[in-house]
Amino acid sequence: MTEDTLPRATKVLPAGQWNTAETRDTVTLDFDDRHRRRRRYTGEGGMAFLLDLPEATVLHDGDGLVLEDGGTIAVRSAPEPLVEITAGDRAHFARLAWHLGNRHLPAEIGADRILIRDDHVITAMLRGLGATLRAVQAPFNPEGGAYGEHNRQTGHHHGPQHGNHDHDHGHSHDHGHGHHHH
Repeated sequence: MTEDTLPRATKVLPAGQWNTAETRDTVTLDFDDRHRRRRRYTGEGGMAFLLDLPEATVLHDGDGLVLEDGGTIAVRSAPEPLVEITAGDRAHFARLAWHLGNRHLPAEIGADRILIRDDHVITAMLRGLGATLRAVQAPFNPEGGAYGEHNRQTGHHHGPQHGNHDHDHGHSHDHGHGHHHH
C-alpha cells in the first residue's frame, strides 16, 4: 500500500477519553516514535496506517488515534533502556533535577526518581554529585517543559522541545555560572 491508500489517523484522543471497544489495532512505540506529525506505522495486529496530524504531537500511553474511515488505534508506550536517578533527600533530589534541567535534557521527573536516557557524560556528572544511578527498562515520558510539549490540560503550546543550547526563545534567561541565553 502507498501512503495515498493507507487509512489515515488524523486526530489524537487522550487516554481515558475514548471508547476502547472501537480499537482496530495497537501500536507500541518508544518515546521518539511517539513524538511525530506524519509517519507510517504497522500495528501489532498487522494493520498499516498513516499518522497524519496537523502538528508534531507527543502520544501518550493509552491515547487513541482516530482513523478517518472509523475506529481507533490504541497507543502503548514501549519500555526502553533508561537510567533511574535517586537521591538521599529532597534537597539533594532538587539539586540533581536543577543540574539536569540546566542542560535541557529530556527527563521524566517523579516524586522520588528521575528517568533519563543513558549518556555517559551526564551519568558521570550525576555520580560526581552523589546521585544513585540504576539501569532500568521502562516507558519514557519526559516532561514537556515550559517550551516543549503541547499542554494537554490547557491546550496551550510553546513550540518544539529542544535538547541543546542552540535555540532562541525570543527572551533572555540565565542558567547560572555565567551561562545565559538572549
